[in-house]
Amino acid sequence: MTIAPGSRFERPEWERRFLLPRLPADVVITEVRQITDRYLDGTTLRLRKMIGSEGSAAFKLTQKRSHHAAGAFQGKLTTIYLTEEEYNVLAALPAHAIEKTRYSVPPFGIDVFTGNLAGLILAEAEFRSAEEATALKVPPFLAHEITSDPRFTGGALSLTTREGLIADLEEFGIVVALE
Repeated sequence: MTIAPGSRFERPEWERRFLLPRLPADVVITEVRQITDRYLDGTTLRLRKMIGSEGSAAFKLTQKRSHHAAGAFQGKLTTIYLTEEEYNVLAALPAHAIEKTRYSVPPFGIDVFTGNLAGLILAEAEFRSAEEATALKVPPFLAHEITSDPRFTGGALSLTTREGLIADLEEFGIVVALE
């Protein structure tokens, strides 16, 4: 069952995303989390496990309904929090996974990816409205805005090959090793 448009259970997602050539050295990091995202095959669902630097864990199931438009409005999303046991049941489903370390540098989350996506560093900021998104003062450590580039959404990244990532990043002048 898909949630009806305009449902009280979904909320709009306003977000801007940026590529970075490296994790900036001169920022204040307020929190660090290890994140595993599993994009469940054949669905618009993302299963997330987050482990905080102090060892706390959170588990979420999110449905993302993309808007497919340019700009900060990414679409609608619905999220429920899960127990670890519920997460483990759903984690047995076929999915494409990505892993990353998220550094909180308010208002940004800076994601440093591992595995197949090693070398990719993205920063994103979430907002409550289009006006807030437009008013963002972009700091100089953010190299290229990719908010409207569908190649850099989580679901697309979960399907990206190493060679594809390297080619995509080279378009922005970011060079990573093939490994």
